[in-house]
Amino acid sequence: MLASTEPVTDAGDNGAVISVRGLTKRYGDVEAVRGIDFEVKRGETFGFLGPNGAGKTTTIKILCTLARATSGSARVAGHDSSTEQDAVRRNIGLVFQDTTLDSYLTAEQNLRFHAALYAVPKAAIGPRTRQVLDMVGLWDRRSGLVSTFSGGMQRRLEIARGLLHAPHVLFLDEPTVGLDPQTRSSIWQYINELKQREDITIFLTTHYMDEAENCDRIAIIDHGNIVAIDTPEALKASVGRDRVQIQTADDPAAIAALQEIFGLEAAMHEGAVTFSVPAGEQFVPRLFAELPVAIRSVSVSRPSLDDVFMSYTGSTIRDAEASGADAIRQMAARWRAGR
Repeated sequence: MLASTEPVTDAGDNGAVISVRGLTKRYGDVEAVRGIDFEVKRGETFGFLGPNGAGKTTTIKILCTLARATSGSARVAGHDSSTEQDAVRRNIGLVFQDTTLDSYLTAEQNLRFHAALYAVPKAAIGPRTRQVLDMVGLWDRRSGLVSTFSGGMQRRLEIARGLLHAPHVLFLDEPTVGLDPQTRSSIWQYINELKQREDITIFLTTHYMDEAENCDRIAIIDHGNIVAIDTPEALKASVGRDRVQIQTADDPAAIAALQEIFGLEAAMHEGAVTFSVPAGEQFVPRLFAELPVAIRSVSVSRPSLDDVFMSYTGSTIRDAEASGADAIRQMAARWRAGR
């Protein structure tokens, strides 16, 4: 494991390595972040899930000392992100949405330049470079120009660069945006392997539901507000019951029996008798035993994070992104008209 360059001086209450209280950020009349509170425990993979424009990147910029909060506080690895910027920066790694690699340098040269910026001891640069490049499967390409790398390879190299100085917290801002599904899956394989091998906390932002499933806990953020925080399973459980769909020898009779025997409201949906129950998989054996109608097929689907987002915000994440894009276009039109 990489040796840390600086200890976490204060992990905060309950082992929190990130602690945010009443954080706000305004850009003129626009309130991008609206008084949010949350903590991230040491060793967690913590995700900010929300549409573009929800306040995810603004928050991560404040935590990483790239923007100042309008009010409130943020502490990372025991240091205030506003007043102890150098200490925060020594304890974090950051992978931006857009690549910041020097494409005219090799992979190894990019890492050595980063090592110099972070004052990594000279004797440690070689071994650390080998270790992080091995970790992301790029050691054999260390002498290759970054300009020849695919998008997925560049993202893996950026993750390696973010780890080079042994940070306590790795920030990933939309780590797989713009990548194809296969490459996204590969990136997450490396991230999950990283968690198993390194004592590190990961904070990521995403608008992909499948990525959020990889997190230990998720904060759903919309219009600058955190509307829910919990594990993916707990959030899905909070939405309600599982959906069960059955096809039977006599669907009208099955609907009537479900009401009479189980007290369930059922209806035809997508060609099947559909109803909702808690713990659907556990209910199925009872259904087969007690329903007086032959069951030909059964399927159980649990609430998804899409259902969670809609339950807490009133819209899908795609609809939220579309409305956000419309708002940005309207703001730009007003600005042009007022010039």
